[in-house]
Order: sequence, then structure tokens, then C-alpha cells
Amino acid sequence: MGCLCTKQRLRSYEDPAVLSSQTCFSVDEVEILYELFKKISSSIVDDGLISKEEFQLGLFGNSKKQSLLADRIFQLFDSKQDGVIEFGEFVRCLSVFHPETPQAEKAARAFQLYDLQQNGFIEREEIKEIILALFKESNLILPDEIVEEIITKTFEEADSKRDGKIDMEEWRELVAQNPSLLKNMTIPYLRDITFAFPSFVLKPDVEDITNS
Repeated sequence: MGCLCTKQRLRSYEDPAVLSSQTCFSVDEVEILYELFKKISSSIVDDGLISKEEFQLGLFGNSKKQSLLADRIFQLFDSKQDGVIEFGEFVRCLSVFHPETPQAEKAARAFQLYDLQQNGFIEREEIKEIILALFKESNLILPDEIVEEIITKTFEEADSKRDGKIDMEEWRELVAQNPSLLKNMTIPYLRDITFAFPSFVLKPDVEDITNS
């Protein structure tokens, strides 16, 4: 019988050819991403899986950092919602950030990012939480009235049904009119992957939110 770590690595690993057929990456690029994956997944525990702490260490250089944005991005990668990121999940989610990925797919994943309650709608409190988290990441403090003004402006533009929430249809219309909202759903480096791969996740830009 093999050790537990070996079994976990086998569970996590997927055929590069299969992943290439399902993503924007070539087989060679998938193999390069596997090297990056191994580096991140062994940063705390060498088990062939990326834990939340390892993900945060790769993102912030600090495995203990508390961040709503880091939590939400981790959940995007952790499609099985089992608390760890396998290699296939890693590659498939990174593909969403590829420059060649259609805007519709990027918009759908961005919607997931903002839908904190995962109920199919983005509501005022969720927008507020995201905005406050963005400001915190940027070390900015704004008066409550400014935050409320940003939220009101967003809903005036996006909530065409006037029901106090933004559904997927309204969200797609909003990003079509404001493409900058999806700017950070694209990582240009993914077009030309090298072993000297940079930080693989880009956080939403405060300026893009406030100017939407």
C-alpha cells in the first residue's frame, strides 16, 4: 500500500492532454503549470493539494492573513468545495483568467465572486462587503456616505428590474457596459507561461469598482 501523500498526489494529478482539451492551455503549458502547482502545494504540507493556507501564502506571502477576497478567490478555485484545490481545479480556474477566454465565462465567474450568499443574486450588503474589503486591501478608509453612494450608483445602473438585487442577466448587461469590471479577470502572463511564473491571482481594482 502506498502512503497517504502518494494517494493524494494521484488523486490530484490529471492528464495534461485532457486538461489541455478543456482549457485555453497547451499540453506544454499544463505541464509548466503542474510545476507551479507542486511548488504551491508543498509550501506548508507536501501532500499534492493546495490548502487555503498555502493558497494565501502564494497570494499574500502570509498564510494567516484574513481576507474576504482571498476567501472568495479560493472558493472559485475549489470547485468541489472540499477545502483543497486539486491540480485539475487549479488549471481549469486559471483558464478563466486566460486572455483568450470568452467574456461571458469571465462574467459568470466574476458574478460568483460577488455572490457571497451563493443564492444567484448580488445584493446591496454583498456589494458593500466587497467594496469595504477592496478598500481594506488598499489601506483606504472612506466615510460611510461615500460607500453608500457607490452602492446606490451601482444599483441605479445595474438593477434594471428594481427589485433590490442584481441577477445574472443584469450583471451581464452591467459588465457589457463597463468592461473594466472584468479587467482583473484576465492575467496577461497566461498567454506566455514560463517557469518564472508571477503571482497567479489578480485582485479586483478599487478604481474599477468606484468608476463603474
